[in-house]
Amino acid sequence: MSLRRAASTGEYVEWVAQAVFEVADLRDCLEYEIEDMARFPAFLDPRQEGIRALDAAMPEGAYTFGREDLLFMDLAEKYAEEIPFHTLLKRINETHRRGLDSGGDEA
Repeated sequence: MSLRRAASTGEYVEWVAQAVFEVADLRDCLEYEIEDMARFPAFLDPRQEGIRALDAAMPEGAYTFGREDLLFMDLAEKYAEEIPFHTLLKRINETHRRGLDSGGDEA
């Protein structure tokens, strides 16, 4: 079973914006809970930078779909249990790799 992909550019942009929010929210929660900031999870900074870069590339016209996983996905998979919005990241990545879902069957 493959993941649901965005059906439109607008939906994809919304998913990326939601991911930007989710990463920032996770950081805020961790900052509140963790006294020693050196103990931030290893996945947080690279994920936040990757999502922000993806979000910034879209309105600039610099974004292109690709066949490879997004750069932050290796950490997303490694720390999946600790990321409440992991499925959202997987959907973004699936759309990035396979393009928008036009509703047709793929071979």
